[in-house]
Amino acid sequence: MSSSSNSYRLLILPGDGIGPEVMAEVRRVAEWFRDRRALPIDLRQRHFGLASWQAHGSLMPDETWAEIEAADAILFGAMDSLDQAIRIPPSERRKGSLLRLRKNLDTFANLRPIRAVPGLLDASTLKREVVDGVDLVFVRELTGGVYFGEPRGVETLSDGRERGVNTHVYTSDEVERVARFAFELARRRRADGKPGRVHSVDKSNVMEAGAMWRRIVQRVHDADYADIELHHMLADNCAMQLIRWPRQFDVIVTDNLFGDLLSDCGAMITGSLGMLPSASLSARGGASNRRRALYEPIHGSAPDIAGRGIANPLAAILSFGMCLRETMEMADEADRLERAVDAVLAAGARTADLAAPGKPHLSTAAMGDAVLDALGRP
Repeated sequence: MSSSSNSYRLLILPGDGIGPEVMAEVRRVAEWFRDRRALPIDLRQRHFGLASWQAHGSLMPDETWAEIEAADAILFGAMDSLDQAIRIPPSERRKGSLLRLRKNLDTFANLRPIRAVPGLLDASTLKREVVDGVDLVFVRELTGGVYFGEPRGVETLSDGRERGVNTHVYTSDEVERVARFAFELARRRRADGKPGRVHSVDKSNVMEAGAMWRRIVQRVHDADYADIELHHMLADNCAMQLIRWPRQFDVIVTDNLFGDLLSDCGAMITGSLGMLPSASLSARGGASNRRRALYEPIHGSAPDIAGRGIANPLAAILSFGMCLRETMEMADEADRLERAVDAVLAAGARTADLAAPGKPHLSTAAMGDAVLDALGRP
């Protein structure tokens, strides 16, 4: 909470593609909590991505970075691929990339919860008896691995062939801190007295870095978290198990690349990528002992449907729910929002990504209306 205003300073970065459409609904929901529930929220908004380039001639104006630095949390929409914008110099693309934002804020722990919503069980491509009762969360390491490793790039060899290189690299402290985050999360998720459960996912059978990952996770567990069940699983097996028996999972901790791929696979438990929120968190630090935090839906910019008013805003709205829970530490208000979303879906409201073929569906704004209406009920 900002000491100068005694309110939580939340910065909205709508971004590109469907980002402005879904974040407009997030803003309405945040304003409802501010105005109707008297939550101390100070909302700010800035351009980001291609929208920033078009508005300011820069992907990261000084004013935007100042707002990012001052924010208690960032509510992010989506970003188009800057590689497509050849008119933007490479140095500028790096300056304003989402990867740079994550790295500079050191939001190393990316939480991606996957919960089977009762009203959506038939929207999944999996059988009802497979998905019913699923409640798991991915902890994806977000600031290391192949997305950041050096060397990287494409070079032309002497014989004219091209060679592309990306480097998967982790240090022991990077693995240890995300493992500790996952074990702590497993401890606080279980309210039934049973031990928490962590699956650590790697490719230790073919990757030396994966073998190191497994060894360090085991060492951290044995030293400080013996009360938590720990299972090691290969990433390819995890992909299969997510489809075969997802209820076996509680917390899954894995690296940047595998977390990206596997959580998208798990999205079909809910029926759509449009249902998956995320929270990217740093370690606590500074005088306020706060975490830097970035909240965003995982669905991306979806340029094929941008501007049509049919995008599902629920992942973005539920990401704000994670902000209520993690940054503002208001679990009751987060539960209130999740119940409202569940009620809307139980009543049969569907956006285009969730509706059965040929069945009517709500626009982005109409789904926002439905959530606000459900929030207003006793």
